[in-house]
This record gives sequence, C-alpha cells and structure tokens, in this order.
Amino acid sequence: MRELWRTGTMHNRVRMVTASFLTKNLLIDWREGERWFWDTLVDADPASNPASWQWVAGSGADASPYFRVFNPQLQFAKFDPKEAYVRANIAEWATDAYPPPIVDLGETRRAALAAYEYVKGARAPVGSASPTVTG
Repeated sequence: MRELWRTGTMHNRVRMVTASFLTKNLLIDWREGERWFWDTLVDADPASNPASWQWVAGSGADASPYFRVFNPQLQFAKFDPKEAYVRANIAEWATDAYPPPIVDLGETRRAALAAYEYVKGARAPVGSASPTVTG
C-alpha cells in the first residue's frame, strides 16, 4: 500500500494479494477497494479495475473460485524469497518496529469461506421460480 500511495503503481501480484486480503480476510466489499485503487492508481482502467476486483472477490462473470484466498505470507515467500520487494517498500520490515498482524490469516480465511458457503446455501437452486414479492 505504501508503494501504491508513493508511486501510483503496484505490481499485479501485490494487487491480487491486497484485494484478496481486503475482500476475503477482512470481508470488506470489493467496491471499497476498487474505489480506493481507482483514485490512487495512475494506470486505473474503467473496465479492468472493477473486473479485477470482482475476479479476486469471486463475484465477477469469470471470477476466481470463491475459496481461493491468497495467503500474503505464502505469496511473499514464493514470489519475494529474498525479501527485496518488501524491504524496498517497508522500512521497518523484520525489525522490532514492525507491528504484529492485525488478523489471524487462518481464522479469517475460515470465516470468509463460511460466509461464502452461507451465501451459496441461501441462493435458490438454478431453474427454480423467482421468489414471490409480497407487500
């Protein structure tokens, strides 16, 4: 987020990790993240930006599976094993000044999956009649 704020850009992998964390670990509506990125990115695109957020959130027309929750720690271990990217953007990384996690990634992943399963279960089966509107 510091890189985005400072430069107006962010690597696509980090965009996906950020979007996943916001929408799935924190259960924040994808439109909130999309709005902030739209206002902050120098390369924001009116079609790509919302479609990308919907893809990550699992709510778009061609979305990633709802159960795909990026683990930021595993992503950085895989894609930044020497920590060059993270050290370039977070001065206090790996020091006592670095704050503790704001959430438990495993716990919030389970909560996100439970929320998605709840919504999935609350939907009417395909081919069923539309609900009756009363009142």
